[in-house]
Amino acid sequence: MNYRHLGKAGIKVSELSLGGWTTFGESLTNTQLARDIITLAYDSGINFFDIADIYANGESEKLMGSILKDFPRYTLVISSKVFWPMSDDINDRGLSRKHIMESIDRSLRNIGTDYLDLYFCHRYDDETPLEETVRAMDDLIHQGKILYWGTSEWTSEQIQAALVICDRYNLYKPAVEQPQYNMLVSQRVEDTILPLADSAGIGLVVWSPLASGMLTGKYDDAVPEDSRLAQLDWLREAIMKEEVLNAVRQIKPIADDLGVSRAQLAIAWTLRQPGVSSAITGATKTRQLEETLKAIDITLDDDVLKRIDTIVAPVRQ
Repeated sequence: MNYRHLGKAGIKVSELSLGGWTTFGESLTNTQLARDIITLAYDSGINFFDIADIYANGESEKLMGSILKDFPRYTLVISSKVFWPMSDDINDRGLSRKHIMESIDRSLRNIGTDYLDLYFCHRYDDETPLEETVRAMDDLIHQGKILYWGTSEWTSEQIQAALVICDRYNLYKPAVEQPQYNMLVSQRVEDTILPLADSAGIGLVVWSPLASGMLTGKYDDAVPEDSRLAQLDWLREAIMKEEVLNAVRQIKPIADDLGVSRAQLAIAWTLRQPGVSSAITGATKTRQLEETLKAIDITLDDDVLKRIDTIVAPVRQ
């Protein structure tokens, strides 16, 4: 496994990380299988495990935490997130000081740890003053409940506004942003997020490097019943387009020429970006993770990258 700094921070994360979205506690509830996958990840050098309170409404934190507690805490980088509604209560959502302070304690209990290495504002909250959110995150660092804070799917303007507040009041700055980034969804990150992250020393830990499985080729002919797109109508409607499928099919000969799978090629493409600290992957079977792990050994030359760009440029978002 290779490790990269989280932007300009001292902490290092594994190039590949394991996430809990739609898997642990949701589509994957078998404790032994979950243990097998997480143990394989850990034994393979993965040190970064990404969770969120909203994943399976807290069950992802509980399941992953119950397994991660068996490993030395200092060897792990554990994250969770706050923003989405956790109940029908009017204050059990967003990035208010109240919700942040209550959510961190709930996440720590669920995971079974005294602190989180990374804590993400899972989306931007238009209903809460940004200074209130930033000060709450700064307080959590001073309290020792989190080590670094970050954002997820924020615009460059929103991140810049947070940085200005941090400079003005000498508060801890966001150290990490978690955007979607893959061959099919890359323009916003490359045009706006990466330049800001580079200048501000912010690391990127990117989600959906396989575009929810699209880039593996599993949807070339149909939508498998047990697949993520079969379960999430909104996601299927957003990305399941014939022109996108055609582009994914055209990537197969490139992967074949390299002797790798399309999934491995897609992850290697993401990791070729030096601004990316880690690519968050998911798995419901050990064989999926075993295949993913091979991606870290793939180097893509300029000719391959140009071939890929020619194919995906017309459908890239």
